[in-house]
Amino acid sequence: MNSRILVALRIAAPPEVVFDAFTDDIALWWRPNALFSFTPRSPGVMTFEDGRLVERLPTGKVFEVGKVRVWERGARLVFGWRQATFAPGMDTEVDVRFEAVEAGTRVTVEHRGWDSVPAPHVARHGFPDRVFLQRHGEWWRALLAGLASRTNSVQLGAAGEGDP
Repeated sequence: MNSRILVALRIAAPPEVVFDAFTDDIALWWRPNALFSFTPRSPGVMTFEDGRLVERLPTGKVFEVGKVRVWERGARLVFGWRQATFAPGMDTEVDVRFEAVEAGTRVTVEHRGWDSVPAPHVARHGFPDRVFLQRHGEWWRALLAGLASRTNSVQLGAAGEGDP
């Protein structure tokens, strides 16, 4: 079985703008989900730094969600994804593609590798595979909607630059 999540959304902005909003502004559009928190002390503030995605916790500690594996501005971003309870070998990966389409960008998120996380693992909350993937996919759709909202506000701000 190939346990993966695949979601996509069109955003009315160029790929570079959407990519920058995804990476530079992640703390502004990322919304935590209690079911899928990274640590028991989550939520913190998400950020890309030093070649990795991290969550800065309110305690000041930093949890590494995963290392960045591909960084192609405006085209593709791939990073590891783990929760604190993942054992060695439990490795999921998020592959985000930014494709220019008419009037904007199609952002496609593929979150794969869930086969490495056993069904009884706490991260799956006892859900059957299909239900778990559906719930996680719903969260990714909500995250992309937040990204679209952030990108639109960036676009509106840029449109107003230089106006009297």
